[in-house]
Parts: sequence; C-alpha cells; structure tokens
Amino acid sequence: MRAVVQRVSEASVTVAETKVGAVSQGLLVLLGVGKDDTVADANYLAEKIVNLRIFEDDDEKMNLSLLDVGGQLLAVSQFTLYGDVRKGRRPGFDQAAAPKEAEALYEVFVKRCAELGVAVETGQFQTHMMVALVNDGPVTILLDSQKQF
Repeated sequence: MRAVVQRVSEASVTVAETKVGAVSQGLLVLLGVGKDDTVADANYLAEKIVNLRIFEDDDEKMNLSLLDVGGQLLAVSQFTLYGDVRKGRRPGFDQAAAPKEAEALYEVFVKRCAELGVAVETGQFQTHMMVALVNDGPVTILLDSQKQF
C-alpha cells in the first residue's frame, strides 16, 4: 500500500460539482492499494500516518503528530500510485489491486484512522474527483507499507 501524505492548512474533494469531503488543518492522504496488500498493510499505514511527527512544535521543529495537533485527515483513493512507467510512456497498472479489493482495504484504512482518534473525511471511491489543497510547508511524505521507499 502506498501513500502520499501532505500536510495541509485545508483540502477538499469535489465530485460532479459537489464537495464530498473537506478538512482544515491536517493531512491529505492519497492512498493506493497494491494487488498483494492485506489488512495488515492498511493498519500499518493508518497507524504510521496518524502518528507521523510532521507538525511543528513551539520551537518550529517537526515534533508533533496529527493526534497531537487535533488535526483532520482527508483520505483519497488513488490507484495511479501504482502506475509503472519504467517501460514506454503509458503507465501500466498491473501492480494495482482490483477495484473491489482496493475499496475494501481503503475502507479498513479509513476506519483504523478513525479508531485512532482522527476526524476522517473521504473522497468517493472509483469516481473522477477534483482535489484542492493548500500544502502547508510544503511538507510531502511518501510511504510504502512494504518499505520500498
């Protein structure tokens, strides 16, 4: 499972001109599910993300987590994180999970974040979404549950 985690002062997702999710201070998480991912991967990333110390303390050091600052999380499914462009110019998505399996693990991730005490908003799975954000910092972190990077 892969995630692009962005510290934001605000972020939202719009589908067909209707805003379906929005957060203020917190994190925007673009989440991709791989074909070999399991519930353990979803739980690992949820716990890692909500506890990432990427918010500044009073000394302007990245020392606080989403939980510490009472921030919100906007989770957006993004299968293109598994796009492979090592050959040719058109991405291949052989390593991405099938939609049914991906949605189930995406929901596990969202549920686990909420269980950990975070207010979670979401996009809509398998729809064309418009994502807007104000990246605070900018701070962007890449995570992979298989620790490939």
